[in-house]
Amino acid sequence: MSPPRLRVDDFAYELPVDAIAQEPTEPRDASRLLVLQRSSGAITHARFAEIGRWLRPDDLLVVNDSRVIPARLRGTRQGGGAAEILVLRPVDGTNEWEALVRPSRRIRVGEEITLRSGARIRIGDHAGDGTRIVGFDGDALQVMNQDGELPLPPYIRTRSTDDDRYQTVYARPPGSAAAPTAGLHFTDRLLDELAVGGVRRASVTLHVGLDTFRPLEGEFVDEHHIHREWYEVPMETETAIRETRAAGGRIVAVGTTAVRVLETAAASGSGSGWTDLYITPPHSFAAVDALITNFHLPRSSLLLLVTAFVQDGMADAPPHQARDALLGSYRAALAEGYRFFSFGDATLVV
Repeated sequence: MSPPRLRVDDFAYELPVDAIAQEPTEPRDASRLLVLQRSSGAITHARFAEIGRWLRPDDLLVVNDSRVIPARLRGTRQGGGAAEILVLRPVDGTNEWEALVRPSRRIRVGEEITLRSGARIRIGDHAGDGTRIVGFDGDALQVMNQDGELPLPPYIRTRSTDDDRYQTVYARPPGSAAAPTAGLHFTDRLLDELAVGGVRRASVTLHVGLDTFRPLEGEFVDEHHIHREWYEVPMETETAIRETRAAGGRIVAVGTTAVRVLETAAASGSGSGWTDLYITPPHSFAAVDALITNFHLPRSSLLLLVTAFVQDGMADAPPHQARDALLGSYRAALAEGYRFFSFGDATLVV
């Protein structure tokens, strides 16, 4: 008999609005840290700067080094009126990108939007999932750097925070429409301290799309599908992973995006490409031993991924037991005044 289908509503929880962080903690590593032990369900409260207490010499931190691009572009339509373009991902082999366009229904194919600098963007055909193909005159990233702004998550209602605080300190290749937020807690000093203690760091790249904020569709978990995102695992990271395994260290994924890269590469054997890996419980993790992540939205694919990771560390536990353990840690965090989502506090699941 097949196991019962998981319902989306099984991954809902009540969250007070004032628990959603509107600004980051300063300094970065002063944020709170909840440590969840999968095998026992034990919870420990700490500060992120203390994370070294739970890391060991020969452990390898795997971070997503993608840099958030200023993907939100505001402009004027040919006949007057405002338009907004949120650039998501490049179209292979072209100078075109997939984007969300507003007001999409009113903008015809071939219409041009003029940005504040005078640069123009051509609006093309529909591409599915509510997106349009848009074309740039010249280099797209240069236009975005000139005219764009970082697309903060919809639950952040203020833009008072410096853009640099929505980037990790190790961000390098541009391409994400949203930050890999688990890494926002690290400072250069903390990374140096961990390195002195024998904890190594390696990078992968996954350019994050807005699917990270999209709620699950349908009544059942298996009815949801996620968009493709580009990933890459450099050769030096593959080498670091092999060396870590040989030394008996753990692979510690910094964020759900790093998890998806590592699990995709382990399953496919490919070091780069497009991934639409949708991790739900149960899932046997082949590449990740511990996870640093933030607190995730109710009814989200990220909450499902973390539930699957919790379940994978519980001997023969059904999905609902892992879900109860994870949401129990969320309730404990709320009771202790933790701050949630992108600018909020962190968890370490071991």
